[in-house]
Amino acid sequence: MARLSIPQVSYASTAPELSDNTRYDFFSRVVPPDTYQAQAMVDIVRAMNWNYVSTVASEGSYGESGVDAFIQKSREDGSVCISQSVKIPREPKQGEFVKIIQRLSDNPNARVIILFANEDDIRRLLQAAERENKIGHFLWVGSDSWGSKISPVEHQERVAEGAITILPKRQPIRGFDRYFISRTLENNRRNIWFAEFWENNFNCKLSRHPLKKGSGIKKCTNEERIGKDSLYEQEGKVQFVIDAVYAMAHALHNMHLDLCPGKVGLCSKMEPINGTLLLKYIRNINVTGIAGNPVLFNENGDAPGRYEIYQYQWRNGSSEYKKIGNWTDQLNLEMEEMQWPGGAQQVPTSICSQPCKPGERKKVVKGMPCCWHCELCDGYQYQYDRTTCKMCRFDLRPNANHTGCQPIPIVKLEWSSPWAVIPVLLAIVGIMATLFVVVTFVRYNDTPIVKASGRELSYVLLTGIFLCYATTFLMIAAPDAGICALRRIFLGLGMSISYAAMLTKTNRIYRIFEQGKVSVSAPRFISPASQLVITFSLTSVQLLGVCIWFSMDPSEALIDYEDQRTVNPQLARGVLKCDISDLSLILLLGYSMLLMVTCTVYAIKTRGVPETFNEAKPIGFTMYTTCIIWLAFIPIFFGTSQSTEKMYIQTTTLTISVSLSASVSLGLLYMPKVYVVLVHPEQNVPKRTRSLKAVVTAATMSNKFNPKASLRPNGEARTELCHNLETQAFGSKQTYISYSNHAL
Repeated sequence: MARLSIPQVSYASTAPELSDNTRYDFFSRVVPPDTYQAQAMVDIVRAMNWNYVSTVASEGSYGESGVDAFIQKSREDGSVCISQSVKIPREPKQGEFVKIIQRLSDNPNARVIILFANEDDIRRLLQAAERENKIGHFLWVGSDSWGSKISPVEHQERVAEGAITILPKRQPIRGFDRYFISRTLENNRRNIWFAEFWENNFNCKLSRHPLKKGSGIKKCTNEERIGKDSLYEQEGKVQFVIDAVYAMAHALHNMHLDLCPGKVGLCSKMEPINGTLLLKYIRNINVTGIAGNPVLFNENGDAPGRYEIYQYQWRNGSSEYKKIGNWTDQLNLEMEEMQWPGGAQQVPTSICSQPCKPGERKKVVKGMPCCWHCELCDGYQYQYDRTTCKMCRFDLRPNANHTGCQPIPIVKLEWSSPWAVIPVLLAIVGIMATLFVVVTFVRYNDTPIVKASGRELSYVLLTGIFLCYATTFLMIAAPDAGICALRRIFLGLGMSISYAAMLTKTNRIYRIFEQGKVSVSAPRFISPASQLVITFSLTSVQLLGVCIWFSMDPSEALIDYEDQRTVNPQLARGVLKCDISDLSLILLLGYSMLLMVTCTVYAIKTRGVPETFNEAKPIGFTMYTTCIIWLAFIPIFFGTSQSTEKMYIQTTTLTISVSLSASVSLGLLYMPKVYVVLVHPEQNVPKRTRSLKAVVTAATMSNKFNPKASLRPNGEARTELCHNLETQAFGSKQTYISYSNHAL
């Protein structure tokens, strides 16, 4: 069967599918399709900052198509999510609306309900909400089927309070009111449905219908008047009915002017009328409608979207629909005119998830862009954007709320810190004691006890001890390129000088006794000049190693951000330090420790020397004590490598260990001599001498057969050996008196 080409102009059909030109190509309408209405409702939801809503539709083309259009537009917008979509059956069962309300209440965050339903369904839904005590909970957004009608909200004013409704833009037609109110049964007989309307409007029965006794229905008197004996409200679509008629009339008129110019009535070109040609004239009209709005159609036969936005408000004990805005391609709302349940002025919320706090990122729920979980940007992360956390740069840490990064504070060992005060005090006392010994030795430089101790090596050893104490100040000073260079040079230099001097002394004693057992001649290289050359040669190895290190890796100060990179970023610190690693530090001290161990070996080898002979025993005690100090230093130094206080502990441990080593040497080797020089000068006098062979033999045999011989007054064997060594070295004819019980 061929399709009839009959153009149609509708005044009420708003279903979106009627815009499909491939199926309904002869259909036009003076009302906008629900696609525009759905977009307007999406814009309203967005303007209220609602992003989580439910939809309710009456089963049928209007309700289902309207909700589908709303869902489609919300997906395109991307900022509105649908919690639930509920459909009201055509013939709902008992309790159906209560179940719908209960279902909508399952998700209390989705308070906004989008309604595309007929008047009766809206009324019964509001009744169920009131019955379930949901007054003020749901926020209704109704389509044009609700509009500004009284019937859906009658007796449900409180539960409907705050509802936002939408209507195609229209105006009441006053001429129609005058006409319709004047209609009676006598003057409107041509309308075959008017009698039925009369009965329903006045709740009476015309005489053509028999009355049942006890029915309570009165008989119509024909004296009833519309608007006087019954409520009257102009149907909202009257304007569109008139516009539809005028659209068709104007199209026919324009077609007649073109096809039948100057003729009255139809001409042959309009008999019969060509539907396709008439459709063209319909789509091309642009006239002013009865309410002053333009009547025109787009390529799909749709009228432009023009809506008025209303809110159902309760004011001063009465309710009313108040116009709060309009929509023509875009939304215009007067927010100050809006009022919400309970008289609140602030817009209620209907959102899936609360906004994340500063420093938290959104983890969006799959398939629900409006729903998310908030995850804290922890550790060294900061909030880059709403959904991303990023790591701060290595020299930065997040601020308190993780919304950005800030520089990590830089720390160094301060002079006022307890970790620095103790080493500094120890170093100051040590330097003063060292200077006191040096001054004493210089003042009594030519006395026997100073000469017998080997003046040249003593001054060298005291210089090394002084440098050990002075190193403390370099280790605590704020690092820069110069300080770091001095640390490399002097940290191991003072110890190298000290242990090189003591090694030279113990080696000298060892060689003297070994040579004295087999020959009367003195060993080679025992003169003061030779001892100085040996000492400086040993020390030069340390300096050579430092020079090679400088050539391969120049010194510099750096900021170490990993040393105190704590789990809690607020406690993180950058450490200003020299570029000396733990391994480099051990290598720097390694040569000094090698000299120390070698000196200790010689001290053990000379343990058979008489107890009061020269300095073998004091040097031995010094080296044993020093070894204990450094054996304790190593586990402390490396055991604290993971501590947040690493910089303080290691620096303090190192400086104290160096100072204690220097203090042991100063205390055991020189303080007893100073005591004798200053307190017992009577013992600082010369004595006669014997040959080297005799002295060594006497000392050895005396110690072997008579252990107490060393305790005899004046300690002759030791004194004479000292003298012989000095006379061989300098050709001197002097002899020195014993200081057996004091000299170490």
